[in-house]
Amino acid sequence: MKLKPFLQGFGILAVVITLIPLIAADYWWIRVFDYPHIQLTLLTLTAIAAYFFRFEIRSWRDYAFMGVLVACFIFQFAKIYPYTPFAPYDVGEPTAEVNESTGFKLLTSNVLQKNKETGLLVEEMKKLNPDVAVFTETDTKWNEAIKAGLGTDYPYKVEVPLDNTYGMILYSKLRLINPQVKYVVDDSIPSIHSEIELRSGDRIQLHAIHPTPPMPQHNPSSTDRDAEMMKTALEAMDSEIPVVVIGDFNDVAWSHTTSMFQSIGQLLDVRKGRSFYNTFNAKSFIIRWSLDHIFVSEEFRVKNIDIGSDIKSDHFPFYAELYLQPELAAEQKPEPASENRIKNAREQIADEEKENAEKGQNGSSNQ
Repeated sequence: MKLKPFLQGFGILAVVITLIPLIAADYWWIRVFDYPHIQLTLLTLTAIAAYFFRFEIRSWRDYAFMGVLVACFIFQFAKIYPYTPFAPYDVGEPTAEVNESTGFKLLTSNVLQKNKETGLLVEEMKKLNPDVAVFTETDTKWNEAIKAGLGTDYPYKVEVPLDNTYGMILYSKLRLINPQVKYVVDDSIPSIHSEIELRSGDRIQLHAIHPTPPMPQHNPSSTDRDAEMMKTALEAMDSEIPVVVIGDFNDVAWSHTTSMFQSIGQLLDVRKGRSFYNTFNAKSFIIRWSLDHIFVSEEFRVKNIDIGSDIKSDHFPFYAELYLQPELAAEQKPEPASENRIKNAREQIADEEKENAEKGQNGSSNQ
């Protein structure tokens, strides 16, 4: 095989994979291309570097091809740039005058339901010592293991163990006020919502979610995931107190859906300006991206964020140490979402509700 045609094919593949996610459709085989954007950016850069050594100065085709590759790379890098240390923080650091009693650490961890090494999570929790923790993919086995290992340390709990990989547990050292379990888009997929009273007496609103991924074995489209994220964003937008949204979103930080979620909810990403903090897949060194998220409203400040140790799940735990400084909120207040974006979000919710209604009717007629 000649090298130049191979490099051209390599470059064309990078361009095609870049363009696929721009298709306005929610089929799983389109939406999954949102995920490997870091790898795709590196792939395109490799294609540019390799093709440079076979570049012909007198060939207009080579100039055109190289121009397409460079444009593709710029587009790709622009999407991931906000998550590099070169970009400004979305959420600033606390000032020296911060009230220490407004500080707390929270963690989200997808434990992997079939993971039998429950003791590793308990050890990690004792090491990191978060004030609030959300565990996903928790069945009865995991519920009992977490309760036995940590139950006495966390007086406030919401436990929804399920055997369908969508069980969810909330543990808190801080008082939970009116905690609720909601089934936002599906009666088998819970989310947990609660006000939390900080040590300072301030109250914040927590939303913990774990929507379905757009994969054929879970859901052939991203409609349910997108609708749950949009419903949560609208709740965050309407909240009268500071908001935290946490969990395994089954979506990457740079996707169109997550961008809409952040914009509509007027939320800030604790990752931006710091690093990628890729939490999935913990079992692969190369195929990794950010699926677990912590979003906050403008009243918060970030002292520290990081991923935890390997707990034999396919996700690493993800945690952040936050402080509440509402007096500085104006410095990082996001722009309100446009009316058109809010309209699109409501349309996504309507599409999901229509789709589920049709499924229900078909199910009834088949009985």
